[in-house]
Amino acid sequence: MKIIHGVALATTIALLPGAAYSQGKAAPKDAKLYFITPHDGQKVRGGFWVRFGLRNMGVTHAGDDYQNAGHHHLLVDVSEPIDPKEPIPQDKSHLHFGAGQTETMLDLPPGPHTLQLVLGDAKHYPFEPPVVSEKITIRVRPPASARGK
Repeated sequence: MKIIHGVALATTIALLPGAAYSQGKAAPKDAKLYFITPHDGQKVRGGFWVRFGLRNMGVTHAGDDYQNAGHHHLLVDVSEPIDPKEPIPQDKSHLHFGAGQTETMLDLPPGPHTLQLVLGDAKHYPFEPPVVSEKITIRVRPPASARGK
């Protein structure tokens, strides 16, 4: 009986580091995350559609732990890099699309803005290697009614 308890205890201890280190889920080396629209340098007005593209991986809901699948995060005007050992933050600059969405209507104030996509795993951690898009810059024009003032 002591042997069985010893084996069970050793197995539990051996599995603990894996449970604590859930971040860094492997991603295919050829995975590509990109913007379908808008394009880098594009001028947009008011609310505009942002459409996400992903190759060689799938899109799923947050919490669904499927191999080679994750969900989108849109970074708006974020200059600091994402920490691969921490979950992607959730705030007005780090937008989560945990229902598996691949597009959103975005309404930003007039002026230049940067956008970047990051694919997160079931627990919002970046993959290893990180699956991120190129950072693009767009310019939001003022509404047509504000130009004449």
